[in-house]
Amino acid sequence: MHQEILLSREVAAIQIPSGDALVLPAGTAVFITQRLGGTYTVATSQGLARISSQDADALGVDSEEEKKKHEEAVRLKDAPLEEQVWAQLKGVYDPEIPVDIVNLGLVYDCAIEEEEGKKVVSVKMTLTAPGCGMGPVIAADAQAKIMTIDGIDDARVELVWDPAWNQEMISEEGKMKLGMI
Repeated sequence: MHQEILLSREVAAIQIPSGDALVLPAGTAVFITQRLGGTYTVATSQGLARISSQDADALGVDSEEEKKKHEEAVRLKDAPLEEQVWAQLKGVYDPEIPVDIVNLGLVYDCAIEEEEGKKVVSVKMTLTAPGCGMGPVIAADAQAKIMTIDGIDDARVELVWDPAWNQEMISEEGKMKLGMI
């Protein structure tokens, strides 16, 4: 994971932490610093960037994570919708932190409601810092993952700031992954 990789082709990426879109040209040298939740955080000479799993081939990566994700989806197919939603949210990561948004304590509320005969998921979540430019990207990731669930017609992910997030909100599992306990 800590070896230099030269991108085999141009890829669209998102600059971290600003959330700005950028294009990394073919031949750009990168180091993968994190591969979680179907995305890759890479270090470049211009700083950190996030690359989608659909561009894993440009990194020379065989997307084993995609296979695992598919197996998990098959396993959860018959589980209650709420369990499926939480499982999808556990697959969303802040690209700078190797803990999912659920175990980071960023998801404050998740509800499935009927609206005009359709199943709609409403999620309220926060970020570790209010000025984080990645917020809309992380919220969009959460929405996209929820929308992959059969039986869900719409998903709304709202960023909220009250209560303010703090490290005490991290689950025991999250604290263990971060070396806090």
